[in-house]
Amino acid sequence: MAAQRLRVAMVGHGFMGAAHSQAWRTVARFFPLAVEPEMAVVVGRDAARTEAARQHLGWERAATDWRAVVEDPDIDVVDVCAPGSSHVEIAIAALRAGKHVLCEKPLANSVADAEAMTAAAAEAATHGVRAMVGFSYRRVPAIAQARALVQAGRIGTVRQVRALYLQDWLADEDGPMTWRLDREQAGSGSLGDIGAHAVDLVEHITGATLTSVSGTLETFVRERPLLAEGVGLSGTASTERGQVTVDDAAWFLGRLTGGTADGAVGSFEATRYATGRKNGLTIELSGSRGAIRFDLEAMNELQVHDATAPAGEQGFTRVLVTEPEHPYMAAWWPTGHLIGYEHTFTHEVADFVTAITDGADPEPSFTEGLHVQRVLDAVERSAADGSSWTAIP
Repeated sequence: MAAQRLRVAMVGHGFMGAAHSQAWRTVARFFPLAVEPEMAVVVGRDAARTEAARQHLGWERAATDWRAVVEDPDIDVVDVCAPGSSHVEIAIAALRAGKHVLCEKPLANSVADAEAMTAAAAEAATHGVRAMVGFSYRRVPAIAQARALVQAGRIGTVRQVRALYLQDWLADEDGPMTWRLDREQAGSGSLGDIGAHAVDLVEHITGATLTSVSGTLETFVRERPLLAEGVGLSGTASTERGQVTVDDAAWFLGRLTGGTADGAVGSFEATRYATGRKNGLTIELSGSRGAIRFDLEAMNELQVHDATAPAGEQGFTRVLVTEPEHPYMAAWWPTGHLIGYEHTFTHEVADFVTAITDGADPEPSFTEGLHVQRVLDAVERSAADGSSWTAIP
């Protein structure tokens, strides 16, 4: 890292690229960092679109050759926001070039790729190079508060977990093909795209580990219209149709070991066909002394139940997580003023930069990302062979 600066290259400038750009632009304005990140270069495949993204998102320059950018001695950090199929090559090259790496989730498209990335991160760490996988929902203040309460034993031993991630953006069967529906690019469908968040959050909040799963996958619409070259998702589709090669919905049970949920059973669902649900991620933990419920569509709130209170006082209590005592909130607005989805990425970048400057290992690590990949793989194997339970290595 150059003295008093941290020059960042971001690969990919779509939805996640825009969210990450917002974080890099704002993080030093709200969090007391030892160095201020510099948005050095954004990388994309198409020169014209990448230049447009550079201007729109606020990067210094645009490039189309990520390999040259990774090898540039002027770059300190590589932020990987490209589709999952490219994660392994870009991240490993960046780590070997001595760049700190922030990589979007899921870590890779396969367990083998995730293992290779984790090995590269472990080797790079011996030279002071840091790597982190971007599970941004860990940085929702209400989630961080839930974890603190659970780890403090406020709801006792967790016995049951319910985790649902419900969206409906694919409910229209005539909606066009996107790269997220192509297994070669995306790795998996709802399971990896949004189910990975549910897996990570349950393990993060409880400190437990999923050790076996039993799953079912379903693809409801197997063909979708292709878009003409250069036409956006709101444009007119062509008469040609492409094959959907990923799951549309995933359900699985999981057994948890260790932490505050040793011996607990969890139920998980991830779907992009839940009509009427836009970004409905809910996590509910039922324990021996109480319960906690979180809903992303009310992300500044946490529902807490104290089962040890007198019978006449029991029930879920709404906690507005906007006090300066709550995680991350002291950096933002006065009590009661809400934050949104984009703030989670600013928190993520703040934690990542702080780990780099402190010489610490950031979380979640590539090792944690590899474990989530193994869970997803076990669900797929369980669904494919119809086995009751599949162990997670």
